[in-house]
Amino acid sequence: MFTRHPSTRRLIRLGAACLLAACLFAATWATLSAMPAGDPPPPSLPNGIAAGDVTQTQAIVWTRNVSTGTAAWRLKGDHDVGETRAALRSMGVTSMGVTSMGVTTGTLADLTPGARYVYTVTSSAGAVMTGTFRTPFAAGRHGLRFGVSGDGRGDLAPFPAIANAAARDLDFFVELGDTVYADVPSPALPITQATTLNQFRIKHQEVYATRHSLNAWAELRAGTAVFAVIDDHEVTNDFAGGADVASDSRFTETTGLINESALYRRGVQAFHEYNPLRAEFYGDVGDPRLDGKRKFYRYRTFGQDAALLLLDARSFRDEEIAPVDPDNQLDVLRFLNQAFEPGRTMLGGAQLAQLKADLLDAQARGITWKFVAVPEPIQNLGPAGGQDRFEGYATERTELLRFIREEGIQNVVFVAADVHGTMVNNLTYQERAGLAEPQQPTDAFEVTTGPVAYDAPFGPTAVELAADLGLITPEEKALYDSLPVAPDPDDEVDDKDDFVKSYANQALTQLGYDAVGLDGSSIDARLLEGDYMAVHTYGWTEFEIDAASQLLTVTAYGVPAYTAAEMAADPAGVIGRAPAIVSRFVVTPTAVDGGFDVYLPLIRGE
Repeated sequence: MFTRHPSTRRLIRLGAACLLAACLFAATWATLSAMPAGDPPPPSLPNGIAAGDVTQTQAIVWTRNVSTGTAAWRLKGDHDVGETRAALRSMGVTSMGVTSMGVTTGTLADLTPGARYVYTVTSSAGAVMTGTFRTPFAAGRHGLRFGVSGDGRGDLAPFPAIANAAARDLDFFVELGDTVYADVPSPALPITQATTLNQFRIKHQEVYATRHSLNAWAELRAGTAVFAVIDDHEVTNDFAGGADVASDSRFTETTGLINESALYRRGVQAFHEYNPLRAEFYGDVGDPRLDGKRKFYRYRTFGQDAALLLLDARSFRDEEIAPVDPDNQLDVLRFLNQAFEPGRTMLGGAQLAQLKADLLDAQARGITWKFVAVPEPIQNLGPAGGQDRFEGYATERTELLRFIREEGIQNVVFVAADVHGTMVNNLTYQERAGLAEPQQPTDAFEVTTGPVAYDAPFGPTAVELAADLGLITPEEKALYDSLPVAPDPDDEVDDKDDFVKSYANQALTQLGYDAVGLDGSSIDARLLEGDYMAVHTYGWTEFEIDAASQLLTVTAYGVPAYTAAEMAADPAGVIGRAPAIVSRFVVTPTAVDGGFDVYLPLIRGE
């Protein structure tokens, strides 16, 4: 345990530094996956195949065929539906210039809800790959299992942290932003910022390519449907798409919005080209930041088990307010007041209105779980670094959480990435700015997911920053260095996650926020393994809903973090790191329509 007792002021500064660091940086069907583990795609299909953006009756299919000629597709469901060229409708790939890169994307239509489909792609060179996906059920409770992660840097490929996901028989996987780092040098593009369309494409080709005889993304994307959305690094760090382009010197234009700039358009085009996405655009909604712009927002339902609401929190946001000096109380108050400026938006009015309408629809339809996937966290992490999170858009944050509370929308789970670690907390909000303003509780909570691979993850980044700023002593740093990465359910500081959580919790509670975790909240949850904070590994998070009880089990997997140098020096050793559970908890839902029974005696030991 700690032998020193830092002052409240020092604890707040240290906790703020920890939080600021985040902004600096079943078996039968498994045989139908594209390839056995470790077997990379053929050279003519170097980035594999994928299906995604599924509805009950449609799916988008994708591949990149680099051999001369056209890839052929075949689809099988309960019966062989034969060659699907007629069902593959053009998505404008020619007008996007994708054909020169070998990308083929199309729509499979007239599918059956709740069905498993197998599709085969044959390249013009004769190479064959097979993939599979499920269409969602239209009604009923059948159970659901899906995965989420984000934040994968090309210099850390080929991503052993997600190597176990393909075998988990997932219904879908969400790539939740920062799918590439276009503003970080990597082996395929060793410059600090991609600027041309071809350079952005290279970044995507790199993360979906084989390296050291492994292509974890290709195996995962061939084995289940995927949903993908952008965050900032698909274009450039911390950009605000709805801001005036003249407000950010990284964009060369002098008039218009950032989401109309060449850099934004090129980054988003490359992202769309390399993901199985339906091309959707906003109409005339009366807001220049959204009118006619590309639409990544998705609302998908999976029977009455779950709804997925996928947000674009980057393309339409107002300019970020100035970062806070957490050691200056006047500046903290300045930040809180600016974050509550009326009309300030991260999502844009039309997207927020659609989100509210779809949450109401899911509740009215008796859907148990509502998963709101947003790249940046909505939970309270403190003002430090908050300019890029929902805390920097507090008016809209309060409006959304108040709406969920007042409308009685039950079992809402926000899922976020970006902070490079697992942090779980219940959600509260303030009606007005101010350090003494009381927190209003909700029945919603948030889970952030660890990164696919970002060096370094939240924990060591936070501690190194705190040490550099003199916020922890050399003795405390030595204690941290001596501790293992071994997340456990208790709060005794006997592992690295406990060390970070201890300081973070003291800072959060001093600000009037709830400590990390679901203990003491209105959420009926039980921690089974690991901890509610796991911030020293690379990994992904699985969400599983039991068909009968509707219990939600959340499991975070992780591998020990590694550097690009370690991958280069010992690729076999790094790739051999097997994902292990770093956090697992179960949540009992509130019954939406009385249509299921909840039974927890075995879990509770009753």
